[in-house]
This record gives sequence, C-alpha cells and structure tokens, in this order.
Amino acid sequence: MSFTRKIEDFICEHCGQTVKGTGYTNHCPQCLWSKHVDQNPGDRAEACGGTMAPIRVEGGTDAYVLIHRCEKCGVEKRNKVDARDSSAALLTIAKGR
Repeated sequence: MSFTRKIEDFICEHCGQTVKGTGYTNHCPQCLWSKHVDQNPGDRAEACGGTMAPIRVEGGTDAYVLIHRCEKCGVEKRNKVDARDSSAALLTIAKGR
C-alpha cells in the first residue's frame, strides 16, 4: 500500500462543516464522517464515492483508530484519530450510539 499526500480542503457531505486539510486529513473532525475516494491513501482512485459512516473506535490511549463503513458499497476502512477530532463525537461512537 502506498501513500500519496494530498492537501485538500473540503466541505463535509454529512454535516456541512468546512474542513481545512493537512495532507493527512481523512475525515471531518466535527462529525467524523469520511468519503470513499481512495483505494490507497491519497490516490483518489476509488470510483465508489459513497459517504463513510464512523462505526467504531479501536485501540488504546496512545493510538486510537476510527473504523468507517461505506454506505454505498459496505467496505470498511481504518483511519487514525486526529488531535483535531471532536472528543464528544469520538465518545458517542465509542459508546455505540
């Protein structure tokens, strides 16, 4: 798996938040939703384009991972939790709500 750093700003398709990309930004830090656009991180080669729901949080205190499931095709992807991510949204996902 290769990684292509792409610095892109976007508007979240789930909550409408304007997100300033860092080149590693994978999801909206407000609602934690993502978009299924990559086959490999940053390549923008995935034709699906579905929205990806945050379905669970895994990991320990030093390395949390957010699991997303595409609402269009069902694929699941793992993404690192970012320091900018909403603590309240992460807690909601971790509690299974």
